[in-house]
Amino acid sequence: MAPEDDYTAQPFVPDRGGLTALRKAAADCRGCPLHRNATQTVFGAGTADARVMLVGEQPGDQEDRQGRPFVGPAGKLLDRALAEAGLDPADAYVTNAVKHFKFTQAEPRKRRIHKAPTLREMTACGPWPAAEPARVEPELIVVLGATAGKALLGPSFRVTQVRGTVLEEEIHGRPETLVPTVHPPPALGFARAGRYPQAVLRADDRESAYRGLVSDLEVAARALS
Repeated sequence: MAPEDDYTAQPFVPDRGGLTALRKAAADCRGCPLHRNATQTVFGAGTADARVMLVGEQPGDQEDRQGRPFVGPAGKLLDRALAEAGLDPADAYVTNAVKHFKFTQAEPRKRRIHKAPTLREMTACGPWPAAEPARVEPELIVVLGATAGKALLGPSFRVTQVRGTVLEEEIHGRPETLVPTVHPPPALGFARAGRYPQAVLRADDRESAYRGLVSDLEVAARALS
């Protein structure tokens, strides 16, 4: 393993090939230490010609076990919000800024607790979320939360300042149209009904906060129309 300052996934990213080649290469990524404890790489999923790409933070417990992003309650809620906003989940490509599950665990049989990736880990994994839009060529990227925003737009990104707005930015040399919003995280922290993401659960008025999430996604839908 390279010294910490040299952590990067870049040597593992193929110069040629489509999403299939990227996914195969990502399965063997050793660009940072997160791969050591994760079950597997969780690469993006969805149609290769998707008009919209959704970029989240990192895989959660169920994503790590199943090998697909946004499965379980988080994925169901995201699908529901997308549909309400007029975006077809089946026509989207979903992925994460970080491809391995980072967690803490008091004992081997205890529940694995989601832990946010560091800026250095996000930077090391950056070549993957940079390569995916280059293959998919989406018309719009929905940035799900602060971690994804910092990975794509830099450490000064603040989701609370720009959520629900249309941004025109250059990402890794490509001009992109983006709409930031809150992040539906792993299943930890969901309400009993499994209806709201963790960011929404922290709000006093959960229904109002959920409507805010849908409203942000409606901005994305209008930008695509």
